[in-house]
Amino acid sequence: MRRHGGKILADQLAIQGVERVFSVPGESFLAALDGLYDVGIPNVVCRHEGGAAMMAEAHAKLTGRPGVLFVTRGPGSCNAASGLHVARQDSTPMVVFVGQIARRDRDREAFQELDYRSFFGPLVKWVAEVDETRRLPEYVSRAFQAAQSGRPGPVVLALPEDMLSGIAEVPDIPARIWPEPDPTPAQVATVLAALNEAERPLVVVGGPHWSAQAAADLARFAESHDLPVAVSFRRQDRLDNRHPNYVGDLGVGMNPALGKRLGDADLVIALGTRLGDTATAGYSLMDPAVQDKRVVHIHPDPDELGRIWRPDPGIALSAPDVVAALARSGPPATPPRWSAWTRAARADYEAWTAPKPTPGAVRMEEVVAWLSETLPETAVLTNGAGNYAAFLHRYFRYRGPGTQLAPTSGSMGYGFPAAIAAKLARPDLPVICLAGDGCFQMTLNEMSTAVQHGANVVVIVANNGRYGTIRMHQERKYPGRVSGTDLVNPDYAALARAYGGEGETVTEQAGFAPALERALASDRPFVIELRLDPEALATGLTLSGARAMGEAAQSED
Repeated sequence: MRRHGGKILADQLAIQGVERVFSVPGESFLAALDGLYDVGIPNVVCRHEGGAAMMAEAHAKLTGRPGVLFVTRGPGSCNAASGLHVARQDSTPMVVFVGQIARRDRDREAFQELDYRSFFGPLVKWVAEVDETRRLPEYVSRAFQAAQSGRPGPVVLALPEDMLSGIAEVPDIPARIWPEPDPTPAQVATVLAALNEAERPLVVVGGPHWSAQAAADLARFAESHDLPVAVSFRRQDRLDNRHPNYVGDLGVGMNPALGKRLGDADLVIALGTRLGDTATAGYSLMDPAVQDKRVVHIHPDPDELGRIWRPDPGIALSAPDVVAALARSGPPATPPRWSAWTRAARADYEAWTAPKPTPGAVRMEEVVAWLSETLPETAVLTNGAGNYAAFLHRYFRYRGPGTQLAPTSGSMGYGFPAAIAAKLARPDLPVICLAGDGCFQMTLNEMSTAVQHGANVVVIVANNGRYGTIRMHQERKYPGRVSGTDLVNPDYAALARAYGGEGETVTEQAGFAPALERALASDRPFVIELRLDPEALATGLTLSGARAMGEAAQSED
């Protein structure tokens, strides 16, 4: 059957099991829009390519299937780059289709022309341009393969508009059947042997491919060997935080006691995580140049093994497959020597997560504690970047996989589009986005997207009138010299109503719980603006305290 390129492309997406695509439309891929119309794949039309890219990335994180994004040439593709950076650093599978100028006009700097191989090359796993209509099935098949294999990540396919509207007769390519390889008995025995020689082991979990079954297997393995389990930055949903073997997260604003424990460990079992600079506090807790501890590294990408750490052993498999085999191995022949080490690590976590009061009539530690205690276990929480997120990291107890959507890349603006994508994928679950006043304003135009597509998310905006994280560092390094960190903000509740949603402003702590109850009951997007005291800067730091630290440091100099 002869089909135009847009129909061929859409048919391949249906074969790959794509549930929905995210886009900002452009005339460069009209044929693809026509193809999507035929196959019936929902197209979530967004207001900015950056927000659309973050929605596609969050959809992939939540579902485990590649997020699919369509953006137009030139400015559209440039706008999308922020979301692709999230996908790259977070190891999230994405397939991005970018409109391109007609083939006959290449290399003339035609309207919105861009060399996508050069532009996206350092940012994605693979980038290509489809020159022939008949090769679309081949390229799409390879794109989905590349996005999901090894360490998952984003891929980009550029689609010249004349190629996409061309006609061809070409067979479809079936979706790949992914094998589930088991680790060999020798590999499992090597990991257990390393554990048997340890005195102070620490398991560090991160990376993609996680599931409820993987979390259950991890819990069983940790229990049988009484192991302390930490997670890498913004991977806190890998194990129920209430589990007695869970000991906290290694990342920005980590518990200093846990950081010290990572430094003191004689064995680190890294499951899926790259164990990078964020988890190791800029490699100060573990130094790749002077590796003084044994590292057992399990990662799906063989190129990752040995890139930073010398693994002993390194196993190129997905972490959940290895964890399942370790869980099946049963308990050790003799009781673990490190039970006191594990109990102390858990006690450190319990002490760290006891809410520490901050100044003001509305207090973030109490807001997050309320969310942790009252939300259903299946609730999905999203956030972007900023000091407000530290309250979520420290005080919220995640119950299991699929409940935390947050950028390990530290991208501001991520939380709101991620929440929209989560609500579309899981409409029966409560989805709550926490955002700072600076963070929310980067993507709040997607409120229109949420209203249009019926995504009744709840957004809690922490409004302290500044870019709080930058102000914190500013006061520490240049105390009292405020430049570029103060914000003038809108009335967020009124803005939500203007978009067709609902909103309330909370100025006293007692007003939060009833506002949240009304928000969760609403059938429209709902914004709760928290008016915070500007003095409250972070979980353990006030504005005046940060300034005093800066002044003390300057006086020592």
